[in-house]
This record gives sequence, structure tokens and C-alpha cells, in this order.
Amino acid sequence: MTDAGKISEGSPYDVVVIGAGPVGENVADRARAAGLTTAVVESELVGGECSYWACMPSKALLRPVVARADARRVPGLSAAVQGPLDVGAVLAKRDEETSHWKDDGQVAWLESVGADVYRGTGRLTGPREVTVTAPDGTEHRLTARHAVAVSTGTRAVVPALPGIEEARPWTSREATSAKEVPGRLVVVGGGVVGVEMATAWQALGSQVTLLIRGGGLLPKMEPFAGELVAEALTEAGATIRTGVSVTALHRPAPDGPVTVELDDGGRVEADEILFATGRAPRTDDLGLETVGLEPGSWLTVDDSCLVEGTDWLYAVGDVNHRALLTHQGKYQARIAGAAIAARAGETPLDTAPWGAHAATADHAAVPQVVFTDPEAASVGLTLAEAERAGHRVRAVDYDLASVAGSGLYADGYRGRARMIVDLDREILLGVTFVGPGIGELLHSATVAVAGEIPVARLWHAVPAYPTISEVWLRLLETFRG
Repeated sequence: MTDAGKISEGSPYDVVVIGAGPVGENVADRARAAGLTTAVVESELVGGECSYWACMPSKALLRPVVARADARRVPGLSAAVQGPLDVGAVLAKRDEETSHWKDDGQVAWLESVGADVYRGTGRLTGPREVTVTAPDGTEHRLTARHAVAVSTGTRAVVPALPGIEEARPWTSREATSAKEVPGRLVVVGGGVVGVEMATAWQALGSQVTLLIRGGGLLPKMEPFAGELVAEALTEAGATIRTGVSVTALHRPAPDGPVTVELDDGGRVEADEILFATGRAPRTDDLGLETVGLEPGSWLTVDDSCLVEGTDWLYAVGDVNHRALLTHQGKYQARIAGAAIAARAGETPLDTAPWGAHAATADHAAVPQVVFTDPEAASVGLTLAEAERAGHRVRAVDYDLASVAGSGLYADGYRGRARMIVDLDREILLGVTFVGPGIGELLHSATVAVAGEIPVARLWHAVPAYPTISEVWLRLLETFRG
């Protein structure tokens, strides 16, 4: 232990990782598996945003919502599940999934793979050098022989509106960790966080109003995805207003309601307001200026996740702005870890598309499931994206309700499937499913897109009957005509 203000010089490591979320953990794991000494620096909880304020708590909140919705569509069961959810039990399960916001287990796992964990804020103080400021103010300088990997993720963006401070708005963190159900909740933003949290809290008892600046929900997916989710949210009791923006907030009493002023002159009153309007990189206090980079910026990388203009700095996960998804960041971590090990061993890299040291899936095969009711899932390009990229494509659509497995899954099943076929190569560039129970169907599409499997070979992948997966056969039949 050193006196506050003094810097303790530590032994050099092969690799220093800043940020111990799932991405940083995986970089460390891959580096240690390659025999490289590794230090990991974390300023909050080991396990990061996903474990405590994003993926795990949000899905814990949503699982009983979706399960009840599915059960209500099954004859012989529906009458038994018409009552409200047990809010206390749902929140208790959410708390269990976050380990009650304690990271002892994740720290133990990192230590079990041989990584050294440093608590505190890590900042670059020069090439291959990271200074860690511990909670007690002491500082410890770490040096990296081969690589520093930045895996600091992102933070929620809250717009600078009049009254924003007194309104004390929720971000995704408050929305996933709240201890009570607000009577009225305004959600600003129609992306994944907005629609998932609107789904969860509406089902738990809130009266939800969604305020969308654009024309619909889930704008990065096929248009029908947002349309089907909006239809279901409206039927559940939520109010959706499109083409409106928030101009000001008022909350004169700390424990009172918040009034939301809109650009169309209207007002909405709520007990809480959630802004789900985007993310910004956690790089403003990272010391980027000491290595010639701009504080607060996204870090641009090549396909091995090496920051452009350097031969030692890697940016892995959300901070590089390639695909802001936990599973995609972990994929990048596996690629980056292999690249770091190869460069450390002076081994040639395979950076060709789909090579061992190239995160090609970031461009061509990013999968995502939105855990609403109905679920929405996609991988690869949408029709609009494929056309903008200059591909000669055909969109093939099929009504999921027409598949035998869907009728068995739920009465009144509503859903849709689309595959985007590259007509020159006859492979799939993208697939989208929307409907109850389709989240687990997505990986088959991911394999088809990432594997660039020819449509002619997919014809021989026979789906079991009667499952929802039979939609694959129907899509192929529709394509063949």
C-alpha cells in the first residue's frame, strides 16, 4: 500500500485490460490461455454493465412477462394466468440474477484464470502504460509489454433539456434496478432499451407512455418488427406517440410527479421518466490525450480490434462502436485475444474475412434478440441495408402464423419471417423473425448467414415437424416458387 498521491511501480505485464465487464473478462481469459501475464482494472463491479444494469436484470424482468403472455394463449392454461404478476417475486429474481449487485463470484472467476485484478480507475499515462487510482487515492502504475485493451463500454446519454437535473430521469441503470413499480412511466426512445423496458414495466403495473421522435419502434430492424411490437404494446395498455420530442421537464417537488413538455405543445405527467436515447463511449477520463487520441471519442479499430495508428492499443466491445451488444463484444474479445497472442509470439495473423484474427461477423452477421412480446430477432442485413450496399437482392417473406408449429405454440399466433437473398451468390445476407418464441430460432439463421451457406444446400436442412422452425422450409419454397 502506498501513501495517497504517491505512485507505486508494479511489475510489467504482457497485457493490461481496462474494464472488467464481460468483454474485458474475455480478453483477459484469452490472453491468459495463451500464456500471457494479464492485469485487469475495474472502477465499479467486475462483470460490468451487462451483469448488473443491462442484459441480466432486464431479461429477469422480462422473462415472467413473456411467459405469462405465452401461457395466456394456450387453451386449458389461459384461465389460470389471468391475474397480475407477483411483483415482489419478479424483483427478487432480478436481484438474484444480479448477485444483489455484488461481484465476489466474478472476481473469483477472474482470479481463477490467473489474472490480477486492480480496483480503481485506470487511465493511460503514455504508450503501454496504465496508472490505476484506487478508491483511497493511492496510485499504481502498470506497464504492458505487448498490449493494453480498452473495454470500458458505454454510458447512457441524457439530453441537456431545461429541467433535466431536477427531473432526475431514469437511464437504463435505474430502469433495470428500480425497487418499486412507478404508477406512470414515460419512456423516451423507441430502440431496444425503450421497448424492452416499456414491455416490462407495463406488465408489472405501470401505465407506460412511449414518446418516439421518429415514425416507429425498432428503427434498425425491418419495419414490420417495430409495427408488430407496437401493436402488442398498445393492446397491453401502453400509449405510443410518434413524431414528438421532449422540450422541457418540470419536477418542482423531489417526490412529486414530473411534467414532460413536448414540441407539439402537449404535456404528459408521470411518476418517472426514462431516457433511452443513445449511448456514449466511456473514454472521456481515460487519458487518451497522452497517446494522441481524443478524449470522449469512439475508438476506431481494424478487424483485429487494434486501434488505428497504434501497434499496442486495442479497443474491444461497445467502446469501438462496431456492434453495441454483449455477445458481439465477447466475440471481439476472442478475436482480439487471439490477435494479441499471435503478435506477441510474432506469429503471422490471419486477417482475411472470417479468419482467426478478423471480427468479420461485426460487418456481416450480427445477431440480436429483442425480448418483447412478441420477440423480434435479426441477423445480418435488412432489405434497406442490403440495397444501400449495392447488393442485388430479393426479400422473401412468410407469415409465421401459417406454420403448423406456431398454431400449436399459441392460439392467435402473430408473426412474420423474412430472409434477404443475394441473387448473385444465392446466399443469405440477413434474416428477421418476429413472433412469440422465436428468440431461440435465431441461431439457425446466424449459422446460415455467417457460414454463407448456399440456398441450394439449405434445401437439404430438413426442419422437424411440427415446429416453428418449419418456417425455413416455407421461406425456401417461397423463394423457389
